[in-house]
Amino acid sequence: MAYMSAYQGPAGRYAPSPSGDLHFGNLRTAVLAWLFARQSGRRFYMRVEDIDSERSSAEAARRQLEDLAALGIEWDDPVLYQHERGAAYAEALAALPTYECYCTRRDIREAASAPHAQPGMYPGTCRNLTDQERASRRSLLRTEGRLPAVRLKAQAPEWTVRDALRGGYTGAVDDVILKRGGRVDQAQAGDWAYNLAVVVDDGYQGVDQVVRGDDLLASAPAQAYLAHLLGYAEPEYVHVPLVVSQGGRRLAKRDGAVTLREMAPDGDYRPVVGAIAASLGHPGVDDLAALARVFEPADLPRKPWVWA
Repeated sequence: MAYMSAYQGPAGRYAPSPSGDLHFGNLRTAVLAWLFARQSGRRFYMRVEDIDSERSSAEAARRQLEDLAALGIEWDDPVLYQHERGAAYAEALAALPTYECYCTRRDIREAASAPHAQPGMYPGTCRNLTDQERASRRSLLRTEGRLPAVRLKAQAPEWTVRDALRGGYTGAVDDVILKRGGRVDQAQAGDWAYNLAVVVDDGYQGVDQVVRGDDLLASAPAQAYLAHLLGYAEPEYVHVPLVVSQGGRRLAKRDGAVTLREMAPDGDYRPVVGAIAASLGHPGVDDLAALARVFEPADLPRKPWVWA
């Protein structure tokens, strides 16, 4: 699909969700995305993934961008805000094979617990309903004050992507949600879903390198399949190891003073950059420009880094 764009590829990107301040793990991934892009001669774009109406805030987005700039990350303008991109998502949705889904979360949980159900996969309850069945379900939802979700009608059970650190990775595609449903009095009802927005925006911004945490590896096949359906080239994926707590869980704000402003209340961010550099195998470096001169993607540690 072709859209007029202010962006030029090839490019990398960092795309935080503005639901609060970024923690050390988020900042480390942002630095890695910047390093990979700049070392390969790519542009580097910032995208604010603020399509979650319930959790996103303009104040959180502003603070996140301030923190990233304070670390020394610079990016190419303009910053893209997903809440402004509804028309592009609607155009993409119209080009895809889709169907309405009337299931509640409880319906899906119960169906997933049935014998032979694939864990984590939508069981296809609404995929092949007749027109009469759809009309009946739609009418029932209206009386309940609910909107149906819109799902991809996938024609491939699985898809293989290429990851720079892991090689080929094959995973299930699934009938992913493209537009959310839910109760009309809930903020998220009718929101665009991440899987659609991220693919459309990567294509629009000329992003051909996606560096992100390896907890998102399993979502790459479905997103690459969507890119294929929409006529976009599949990006190079780089799923990097996460920062984890001493208990082995993905780092979260419950693990203590982990945000930039908590770690550097005096505004001296060099120790934070130094900790990020040390986690990448370069102790003693406390400046991003210096880190860019010594960082080698091939030497990136392949195990999670434990927050101490």
